[in-house]
Amino acid sequence: MASFDSSAILGRLAALREADAPTHGGRVLSYVYDSGLPEIDELAAAAVRLVQPVNGLDPTTFTSVAVMEREVLGFARELLHGGDDVVGTVTSGGTESCLLAVKTARDAWRAAGGRGVPRIVAPVTVHAAFHKAAEYFGLDLDLVPVDPATARVDVDLLASRLDPDVALVVVSAPSYPYGTLDPVEEVAAACEEAGVALHVDACIGGWILPFWRAADGSALPAWDFRVPGVVSVSADLHKFGYAPKGASVLLQRGRDRQRLQYFATTAWPGYPVVNPTLLGSKSAGALAASWAIIQALGARGLAELADSCRRSTRTLADIVADIEGLRVLGDPTGPLIAVAADDAVAADRRVDPHHWADRARRRGWLLQLQPGLTQQDGTHLPHTTHLTITPVTHDRLDELEAALRASAEEARGVPPVDPRAALSALPPGLGERPLDSDTAAAVLAAVGIGGDGLPEDQAPLLALIEALPRDLVERLLVELLARIVEPA
Repeated sequence: MASFDSSAILGRLAALREADAPTHGGRVLSYVYDSGLPEIDELAAAAVRLVQPVNGLDPTTFTSVAVMEREVLGFARELLHGGDDVVGTVTSGGTESCLLAVKTARDAWRAAGGRGVPRIVAPVTVHAAFHKAAEYFGLDLDLVPVDPATARVDVDLLASRLDPDVALVVVSAPSYPYGTLDPVEEVAAACEEAGVALHVDACIGGWILPFWRAADGSALPAWDFRVPGVVSVSADLHKFGYAPKGASVLLQRGRDRQRLQYFATTAWPGYPVVNPTLLGSKSAGALAASWAIIQALGARGLAELADSCRRSTRTLADIVADIEGLRVLGDPTGPLIAVAADDAVAADRRVDPHHWADRARRRGWLLQLQPGLTQQDGTHLPHTTHLTITPVTHDRLDELEAALRASAEEARGVPPVDPRAALSALPPGLGERPLDSDTAAAVLAAVGIGGDGLPEDQAPLLALIEALPRDLVERLLVELLARIVEPA
């Protein structure tokens, strides 16, 4: 066997990591969930190393997998108020949990006599994973508009769409874009009356909302298995369970229903294949880390971290409210806020949230830009900037506040990006025929986006995303991401 220099290999990896956004310290307010506890990270890393060679495909061979999964699911079931009939699976992340919830619902609908193409009904704020699930599993996604001012869905409007072809209704606890806790109890009542299954996507809230209180100190409305009409809940361990990616749980009410989630076959000459998830062979690392973190923190530790997030979220919401020209959209629940321009002030005092985020990035703080969206009823959801607050945010509040205020001063009065200049650079007839890869790359280059990733200022890109037809911009974004990882 050829010799190798492990220090050189790891040295290059360390150099590559230097170019990444920081995963610790609270400067990235999306994607990463930093508990602020180095000992938890070290415990997780040690747990991953212990099971590094294990194949999670077969818990009858690697029995540690069965024990850890059973104990993680038991903790999650208690946290989410499930009874003995609530069973589940640890998955590779929220997207897989959502896909499996939809696959199960489709198969249950068919088993009950459903014919044709079933529908998923959900508020427009539902996670994009359900767009993917509908496309993968052959369902129609029926999106219900939300109030542009509050980001809340009208329950009566949603209920009016509950016909026999609906296989699943999905609500969020809370929604990712705006942090809105959907009215789960009211929607569940409508679903029970219509005989339709209800899934609660608590991927981002499932491990923190159980410990959350409303602004006035009162308990949140019930949103989990306490609500009779809820048949499944997804909750990501790698978010506010602080586990490494990717790990999530999907809990389902009723063993017979949950068994529809499985794939099994003996119709080949190899070993019998029985998979509860989309993956076959899979790492046990994230499961082991999740299990170890639960053993270490327990409900009490999670509650303490949630309290830190709650206090920081309230403080940040107050800071945004105090910045002239900005506003928090709606009334978020949980450690998420979306910031929009305050149209109630004069244009020369207004702050565009995307310019604000770009100025904050120059100061070393990464906020997440979100495009606006025109809904089916013609109402428009404004473009916003998203912030996810984690426990480590508490120790950086003064520094973050200074950056947010200074960035707002720089961006105040600067009008939103007008995409017409970028659109004029595009070739005529664009979108009239499918784009091949080279043409798509040329279009990206024409608006100043090359193969090295996104430009430093992202407001122009987001304006272009809003201005172009959706199918066209999606094709261009596919090309952008694909080219980033292509060999030179």
